[in-house]
Amino acid sequence: MRKILFTTLILISLVSVGFAQNWDWGGTLDPIQAKFEVKHYRLELELFPETQSIKGKSTVTFTAMEKLDLLRLDLIDEYQVSSVQMNGTEVEFSHENDLLDIRVIDCTCDAVDIFYEGKTPIAPNPPWEGGFTWEIDQLGNHWMGLSSQGEGAKIFMPALDHPSSEASEGVDLLITVPKPYFVASNGRLDEIKREEEKLTYYWTTDYPINNYGINFTMGIFHEEQLNFKSVSGVEVPMHVWVLQENKAKAQEILEVLEVSTETHEKYFGAYPWPNDKIAIVETPYLGMEHQTINAYGNDYQFVKMGSVNYDNLLHHELGHEWFGNNVSVGDWADFWIHEGITAFGDWMFYWEHGGEDAYFKNAKNTLSQITHSKPVVSPINSTEEEAYHSEIYTKGAFVIHSLRWVLGDDVFFPMLKAFASDADFTYKNQVNTRDFIDFVQSYSGKELEGFFELYLYTTDIPEVKISKKGKKGFEVSLKGIDFQLPVELKTERGIKTVMLGEKPLLINSKSVPIVDPRGWLMLKK
Repeated sequence: MRKILFTTLILISLVSVGFAQNWDWGGTLDPIQAKFEVKHYRLELELFPETQSIKGKSTVTFTAMEKLDLLRLDLIDEYQVSSVQMNGTEVEFSHENDLLDIRVIDCTCDAVDIFYEGKTPIAPNPPWEGGFTWEIDQLGNHWMGLSSQGEGAKIFMPALDHPSSEASEGVDLLITVPKPYFVASNGRLDEIKREEEKLTYYWTTDYPINNYGINFTMGIFHEEQLNFKSVSGVEVPMHVWVLQENKAKAQEILEVLEVSTETHEKYFGAYPWPNDKIAIVETPYLGMEHQTINAYGNDYQFVKMGSVNYDNLLHHELGHEWFGNNVSVGDWADFWIHEGITAFGDWMFYWEHGGEDAYFKNAKNTLSQITHSKPVVSPINSTEEEAYHSEIYTKGAFVIHSLRWVLGDDVFFPMLKAFASDADFTYKNQVNTRDFIDFVQSYSGKELEGFFELYLYTTDIPEVKISKKGKKGFEVSLKGIDFQLPVELKTERGIKTVMLGEKPLLINSKSVPIVDPRGWLMLKK
């Protein structure tokens, strides 16, 4: 989530090797890679903070529809591959142009081991431009964060690096660091192996996981935890890991995390990873969604919202546990489903804790930021760079806000929960914009093709036309659409809802009617 406020971008100098090139991902799936699917990653990795380098072994378990001669994985050239093995036998490989091509031996093998090492690519502007971020905290300890949404997993491990590829049976991460450092990562911590000068943390999850959701953070942390009672009835471990220097803030941010989780569950449904954990870890960059271990670097900038504290960064990244990590897209063309629906979840914190006025004030502020410069949905087979722009957040959220108005709360909120929990669109199954449109129309029983086509696929906005008609009347219409929208009109008699389209509607009023006074729709006035 190379997020949220674009005005907060901080340019960081490039201080290490190898980040001159653009490691984008997505686009059309390589036909060689289309022949197999990744089931599981096992990453055994040692971190060397003094040299900002890594060394490890990655085991990729896969399944193929046909006998493979070539297994193609993605891994940046900055790493040196020393050996590739299948069934304990050395196999031939080539590693160039950020591709690792492996000559598959004649066996029934469904896994390959890759041994590699090298200096890590340094993130020039995390998380917008990702990589490794190596810092020293205020107490003089090493502190490392990893961000890779725009680059994919190939910057830290061999992977089938395409958004359509998720490890369907999860990931094991065995991360070794010097004593006394801690590593926070995905899933649950099964074991800590202690050696004389090293510690190895064994994190594991059985849930499907997308490539950029795989993550690990190293540092000297203070931990606070509680058991969160989910709406599903299950108790889920909740953790926060903060730097020792911020120990006094740990309990407060744990409470913020708890309130945010409760709020998301109210509108999105039960937390989707109950067998693992809910967690954040303090990172040396702003933030990012990583499955069950969200990055937090927002400097504890809490805002009072009603009777609770709100942290927009924390709440947004947590929302991706539902939209982005669980409901995930296989083509960056549909990136708005990750970011727009999650951003709408930020709005619902305003509604829940700040009230109706705070919600509509936030909606109007968001509307003022939308320039309609690009369609929300990008062309099919887009890369991450092609699909990533500010309006997948702002306009994407406003589309969901408008959909709320069009459907009404009694239909909209159950529909959103149903979509977020539907087996056809969650965990192992990915989603696209067409899936969402069809689901909404089927669930609601409403014809909404015109609405979605207008607001998601074009940059056009209906224009409000008002003309005087007689002494006490005005004709009101929406130009530029061939369907009707429910619109609030405010006159001296109050607010009423009417259906507006190209055909003018006569409104009896002494003064010019105010169209959409609360700001439910994107209209040109």
